[in-house]
Amino acid sequence: MNGNMLATLLPLVLLLVVMYFLLIRPQKKREKQVNQMRSNVRVGDEIITIGGICGKVVKTKEESLVIQVGADKVKFEVMRWSISKVVENANAKPTKKVSVSSEEETEEEEAPKKAMPRRLKKKAAEEEKAEEPETAEEAAPEQEPAEEAAAEEEK
Repeated sequence: MNGNMLATLLPLVLLLVVMYFLLIRPQKKREKQVNQMRSNVRVGDEIITIGGICGKVVKTKEESLVIQVGADKVKFEVMRWSISKVVENANAKPTKKVSVSSEEETEEEEAPKKAMPRRLKKKAAEEEKAEEPETAEEAAPEQEPAEEAAAEEEK
């Protein structure tokens, strides 16, 4: 009778052990990471709250944060537990990826796009347009010797 009871309880015990390793343990690990992320929030970090509000941390307190939101730079206080994630700064330099790619791709990765005022965007667009004819003129001299040779043959 003792062996029969052991055989009956063994699957139940195995099920509990499997559930612990597949569900409970990873959830505790994830919760620990989230709490660490929330406690490491610093002034200047970009965050997203659980309500979907995106803002920049202006001031930190023990259990709350003051964030700055929107074009009007409205400031309000949120609790630390309401932080969903910390957004990586756009100012931070991206890490270099080792790959077999052309030099142009690596230059693009190293130089992130900067936010510019409208006036500067217009000037940059005008400069790009000014550079395009230069590249066309550079390509044209390659064709000119062939055209010159053809013109000389016609003479």
